[in-house]
Amino acid sequence: MTWKVFLYSFLVGLLSLLLCAALFFGLQYRQNLDEAATTLRQETLYVAQGIEKNGADYLKDLSSDKRITWMDADGMLICDTQSSALQDQSAYEEVRAAIETGSGQATRTSGSEGVTNMYYAQKLGDGTVVRLSMPVSAVRSALIMVSPLLWVFLLVLSISGVLAFRAARQIVEPINTLDLDHPDAIRTYPELAPLVGRIREQSLTIGDQIEELHTRQKEFSALVGNMQEGFLLLDREGRILTANETVTELIPDTVQGGELLQTKDETVKTAAAAALRGERSESVLAGKQRSWQLIASPVTSRRQIVGAVLLFMDVTEREQRERLRQEFSANVSHELKTPLTSISGFAELMSQGNVPAEKVREFSADIHREAMRMITLVDDILKLSKLEESAALPENEPVDLYEVAEAVVDSLRSVADRNQVRLELRGIHAEVKGIWQLLNEMIYNLCDNAIKYNRKGGSVTVSVDRDGVCPVLTVSDNGIGIPRADQSRVFERFYRVDKSHSKQIGGTGLGLSIVKHGAQYHGAEVFLESEPDRGTTIRLRFPG
Repeated sequence: MTWKVFLYSFLVGLLSLLLCAALFFGLQYRQNLDEAATTLRQETLYVAQGIEKNGADYLKDLSSDKRITWMDADGMLICDTQSSALQDQSAYEEVRAAIETGSGQATRTSGSEGVTNMYYAQKLGDGTVVRLSMPVSAVRSALIMVSPLLWVFLLVLSISGVLAFRAARQIVEPINTLDLDHPDAIRTYPELAPLVGRIREQSLTIGDQIEELHTRQKEFSALVGNMQEGFLLLDREGRILTANETVTELIPDTVQGGELLQTKDETVKTAAAAALRGERSESVLAGKQRSWQLIASPVTSRRQIVGAVLLFMDVTEREQRERLRQEFSANVSHELKTPLTSISGFAELMSQGNVPAEKVREFSADIHREAMRMITLVDDILKLSKLEESAALPENEPVDLYEVAEAVVDSLRSVADRNQVRLELRGIHAEVKGIWQLLNEMIYNLCDNAIKYNRKGGSVTVSVDRDGVCPVLTVSDNGIGIPRADQSRVFERFYRVDKSHSKQIGGTGLGLSIVKHGAQYHGAEVFLESEPDRGTTIRLRFPG
């Protein structure tokens, strides 16, 4: 910038000097030319007077640096002090003018010598013509005598260069030293004031924008960092721009600035590569404990792919529900198919008349038993569906656990007696917020299982107590117990520890599932303690 300002300033000064010099030398040249013509005319008049008085002898004795030519009235050469090559001079315009008007002047270039000369001719009283000539180069030589002016020109040019450089530096220095963050901190000349004002306004605007970007970046970082889902942002080269903690835990080799395409996880690598090609994809990553749905989408700007976004969503619960749904469908189909097969077989035999009369009552009892088993199964399935759809349940109300347990014990007393099991209720009155019918179903299933999976002479004890402010209901027995390997699964739907024994006693495998879902609905905790051949204790701890 400094050199440009200097160059332009210096060129302007140089051009001005050149124009002034050309004008000066042009005027000086014209003035010297006029002075030379005047001098040539005066000398011609002097020579004419000398010839008129002394004739040719005057020319012989005359010493002059100019060429003198003497011609007769017709232009024929009489005498020439330097040459006699051309006799007839009447063709030259200055000679013709002198013969006709008395004097003539001309300037022309000699064809033979290539020299430009100035001529002046004067007619004498006897009609002859005298002419003097001098080369124009002599005028130019006289012009060179003003050489001191050249030194002045060079001096002025040097001074102009120095001043141009200083001016350029003074113009550019405030711009180069301008503090963009604090433009008012430096003194500048008035012409820069509008620029400084705009820079100040632009600096304030940029500052506000940077502050807003920082705020948004913090919000974005906080949002991404606190997401339960994994978030991964890549540039067009596959380098990691942003990765939250969920992603770093899921893919340990993700490093800020590293290349995701070098990861060992082929599923992630394939999805990222497809997204960077402009293809959206979805896949599932199955881990040891959790499952993640991977959604990879390209990021475009002006129809160009500039990166990719990978979103990892925890679908463990969904996958578990799907697995449970499949297991539930398979179990329901199996549980329904068994009694239906029995009913169908008995009915087919009876319809064909192949059943003896004494067996009809027995077959009818079997059909009724299997039908009731199906009804119980469907009823339990409906109960589970209602528990999963809380909106279908009535509103909570205060319920006395002891009273509910007492009603259940009374209803199962005859069953316990038939199985030769002693059924006992202990404890205190404790109130919870819940649904009486659901609590009754939960306690009934616990007591029913304790009676069914017991031995003759065994006992079942139902107690209601408090753990601090929390009501606690406990059902314990001294029956066959549950093996440790099966204790974590007994609350699953249709899961049975001893399928042959369950078939004999007619269980559906949904009782403890209803207990678990009912406890979740009431916010209660379920605790199981059991040892084979020593009994089982299940405790429900309700919130206070």
